[in-house]
Amino acid sequence: MPTVSIVGKRGNEVKPLVESVGFSLVSRDPELVICFGGDGTFMHAEATFPGIPKVLLRDSAICKKCSNFTNEEVLQHIAAGQYRIEELLKLEVEAQGRILRAVNDVILHNSDPRHAIRYALRVGNRSLGERIIGDGIVVATPFGSTGYYRSITDSSFEVGIGLAFNNSTEQSDHLVLPSDSTIVADIVRGPAIVYADNQEESITLGEGMSATVRCAAERAKIIVVE
Repeated sequence: MPTVSIVGKRGNEVKPLVESVGFSLVSRDPELVICFGGDGTFMHAEATFPGIPKVLLRDSAICKKCSNFTNEEVLQHIAAGQYRIEELLKLEVEAQGRILRAVNDVILHNSDPRHAIRYALRVGNRSLGERIIGDGIVVATPFGSTGYYRSITDSSFEVGIGLAFNNSTEQSDHLVLPSDSTIVADIVRGPAIVYADNQEESITLGEGMSATVRCAAERAKIIVVE
């Protein structure tokens, strides 16, 4: 049986069930990570244990990748080896010599909500505007396209990278780009803040600074029972 760690605010509630199925609990270097919660718990678990396969057990109404089986049935299927691993695209944003990674979305936002930022945007060698005025951008994965991206665009997607313009003063068409695209935002007037998923860490950008968003080499892995 693989060793597992449990992530979730109420993780202790599911611990007896996990142990009853026969899994061994560890605090470091698990072979599987059990996420007891919803999408936010999964994102936190991926930031804590990147690349380790995740088992999603429902403790929330919002869990896009949770199984329709009961939590006990999910664990029993995994113990019996009756599962497959689904890989999810991740993004990374590089700015000020630091890198943040996201399974949901990368967000560039005005750090002071009372003042818009001005920025230039490039996708590869193509300029999308030298002085865009607004609250910033949302760059989403297909998994994350049903979150903040959808609240802006009223749409979602299944392949590629989504680029949404947040409250721009001029009409800007939202884009779904190939997954090998590189997006560069140059700050003309800030300050702006960059963050990934629901992580506490962020990067502040001032005038003349930039942020580069691309697909990460690593993937998030979810265990699927059917």
